[in-house]
Amino acid sequence: MASSAAGGVVIVGSGLIGRSWAMLFASGGFEVKLYDIEQEQITNALENIRKELKMLEQSDSLKGSLSAEQQLSLISGCSNIAEAVEGAMHIQECVPENLDLKKKIFAQLDRIVDDRVVLSSSTSCLMPSKLFAGLVHVKQCIVAHPVNPPYYVPLVELVPHPETAPATMDRTHALMKKIGQSPVRVLKEIDGFVLNRLQYAIISEAWRLVEEGVVTPCDLDLVMSDGLGMRYAFIGPLETMHLNAEGFLSYCDRYSEGMNRVLKTFGPVPEFSRATVEKVHQAMRMKVPDDPGHLAARRQWRDDCLMRLAKLKSQLQPQ
Repeated sequence: MASSAAGGVVIVGSGLIGRSWAMLFASGGFEVKLYDIEQEQITNALENIRKELKMLEQSDSLKGSLSAEQQLSLISGCSNIAEAVEGAMHIQECVPENLDLKKKIFAQLDRIVDDRVVLSSSTSCLMPSKLFAGLVHVKQCIVAHPVNPPYYVPLVELVPHPETAPATMDRTHALMKKIGQSPVRVLKEIDGFVLNRLQYAIISEAWRLVEEGVVTPCDLDLVMSDGLGMRYAFIGPLETMHLNAEGFLSYCDRYSEGMNRVLKTFGPVPEFSRATVEKVHQAMRMKVPDDPGHLAARRQWRDDCLMRLAKLKSQLQPQ
């Protein structure tokens, strides 16, 4: 177990993502301070974490080698930011996705931290150059963007500010590996990072295929869940190409002409017209009614599936 002398982790913001990060760091044996402005929010977050860790333990899905009680004992709440960050080695910001709010938090942290701590943001779309502009400790700043829900989906995108020190990237990469996540180094900042750029490319073509009457919304989703998604759960698009021929060069020799021809038919970025929005909305509501109860139940089912898939993947991964 990590000792407090080695420096703990501070989570700024006790919402869904903040709670998930707290659980992940505790699973790796790190002392975690959960900071929020309202004591009531902290109390609720700690109770929520307690229930979730107990549930994970009962279903044999708890991460790390410590018991739920041991992990819980590592997490404490704090409503004084200066007190929370004292002696920390990593600070993970998880406040709502608002540039002004996040900048305000980082300016506050910038004034009170030392030269050793890593300042990390969970933002999914704000550019590091905007987020960390003008900070004294900019070399210690990085984006560590998790995927929702982070406890079951291990990917973390590490995105540097142009002035982020290589050591900050290395330390954060090592820390993410230590808590069982799968960090990727985004070598330079780009709008949307990597995951959302890939996701938006898929959404864009999915939209066109539905809008042009090529396929129904439900069948479109089936193409992904029972087709591409089956192999993408284990290997990415580039390795898929490599395995679908006698290696990557062979695939490109064989299929690049056809890919080029099809890609030229893709057309402009969709306008996301209201008519198609309504069409897809109705199809999705037939499958999962959009009242809070049905949506929550379906999310729970999704998370259970992800939990079981994560277990399967850990058994199947080549050592």
